Amino acid sequence: MSEYCSQCTAGTLSEEHLIHLLQEQNRQLESDAKCKTFNRGTSENGTKNGEAETEELAVAWLDLMKRWDGNARKKLKSPVDKLIDRGVPNDLRALVWMVLANESNKSHLRLAYPQLIEKSSPCEKLIRRDICRTYPEHKFFKEQGQEALFNVIKAYSLHDKEVGYCQGSPFIVGILLLQMPEEEAFCVLVELMEHYRMREFFKPSMRELSLNLYVLSELIQVRFI
Repeated sequence: MSEYCSQCTAGTLSEEHLIHLLQEQNRQLESDAKCKTFNRGTSENGTKNGEAETEELAVAWLDLMKRWDGNARKKLKSPVDKLIDRGVPNDLRALVWMVLANESNKSHLRLAYPQLIEKSSPCEKLIRRDICRTYPEHKFFKEQGQEALFNVIKAYSLHDKEVGYCQGSPFIVGILLLQMPEEEAFCVLVELMEHYRMREFFKPSMRELSLNLYVLSELIQVRFI
């Protein structure tokens, strides 16, 4: 988990400190051997421009997050879309994802989470079977990450019994766990499933998934063939 992640949950990160973190991350990347090989032809001026652009993007995201509230989804949709096109700095991903998912209003889910992971789920054997195949080469999931992955997926299978557990969901949960603690990952997952309608892809009939695959196929036909 990033240094930023632990601090963002405590609400102690200032814009100046964020910029410091981003600069430190850039220095670490530049000292990495692989990164040096990749950037061998990059000029010093280009590196400085890249750092300035990253800092400017981070400040833009922070400014937008300060203006975000429960009624801001439609009002700020255009600025959010433009910033998403530019990307989310790694040190800000936990904050941005939690804010956009309205995670701060999910206190009832955070309170329910410890109780859910203590219960038994009829999906447990299937979950155990699949989580070892989720990002198997990633260090985090070779160590404590597998148990966190199991907990979040099991909790969701109990929270939404119609969906239960479906293969494919561990990869979504895994990405969340790389950025935030279990409880927050569970809250964001619920919001993704319910507000952003991802649960429609994971229902037993998978009708919404089939429909979207059909639409994608037709768009590819029109655009590229």
